Amino acid sequence: MTIAEVAEALRVSRMTVYRLVNSHAIHAVRFGRSYRVPESAVESYIEHAAVDEAEQKARDDGRQQHD
Repeated sequence: MTIAEVAEALRVSRMTVYRLVNSHAIHAVRFGRSYRVPESAVESYIEHAAVDEAEQKARDDGRQQHD
């Protein structure tokens, strides 16, 4: 997938995708001056983001119960 295709799939800007690629949150392969992102890398990112969000919610809920 191109950066633009990933951005459209995730409904974020192209700059956000570049940041994710540069921070290694999404695996990409560089060809010359452009990147290609395997669909599996996008799927993996979405799965990990969902897990991270669920873990954060659980931590937040635990804090609220102690207050």
